[in-house]
Amino acid sequence: MSQLIVVIEDEEDIRELIRYNLDKEGYRVLAAHSGEDGLELVMNSMPDLIVLDLMLPGIDGLQVCRQLKAEPKTKTIPIVMVTARGEEPDVVSGLELGAEDYVSKPFSPKVLVARVKTVLRRSQAGESDPQAILRYEQLLINPQRREVAIGNERIELTNTEFKLLYFLLRQPGVVFTRDQIVDGVHGDDYPVTDRSVDVQVVGLRKKLLEYGQCIETVRGVGYRFKN
Repeated sequence: MSQLIVVIEDEEDIRELIRYNLDKEGYRVLAAHSGEDGLELVMNSMPDLIVLDLMLPGIDGLQVCRQLKAEPKTKTIPIVMVTARGEEPDVVSGLELGAEDYVSKPFSPKVLVARVKTVLRRSQAGESDPQAILRYEQLLINPQRREVAIGNERIELTNTEFKLLYFLLRQPGVVFTRDQIVDGVHGDDYPVTDRSVDVQVVGLRKKLLEYGQCIETVRGVGYRFKN
């Protein structure tokens, strides 16, 4: 059976646009026009993914996200947020609450579908082995030996830089806020704060040479490793 997606969006034209494009890709789609109806629909249908508008009448999208992530039955259902431009603080809040990704209005349906596919693929794959060797083209990270190499050339990183790179590359394409990075890295050779994350990223980009550009800045939100 095809995967089920619940769309919670109050604007009918956008709701139908999302429904049409997801249906065209073979997904089953259920839709709700308010936060209250969306919560009930999710609880009754237990979808594989939720597309959630943040600006909703009644219970807004952040409250919906908060309730779903606090409920054991629904906390593992991935959420892709739909936001209006200028809602960067809400994007950060949503990611901190546990949403997996977001798209900004106006958006391309192809972009939304691509984000949905990526999030579903990551969700199906599950959490990766925390000691797994990671590769990205010629970039190799060996956590057991604490080594990073580009081809045959070893790259010397501080402990915090290593943890930061490994944290981002474990989930390529995922946008992390600075606070999430601080929580995930816990560097012990450098007092990590949200501001020092920016400093670490600058240094890491320089050391990674051509792969430095793979660490992308998401304006007003944080960072991700290019998918």
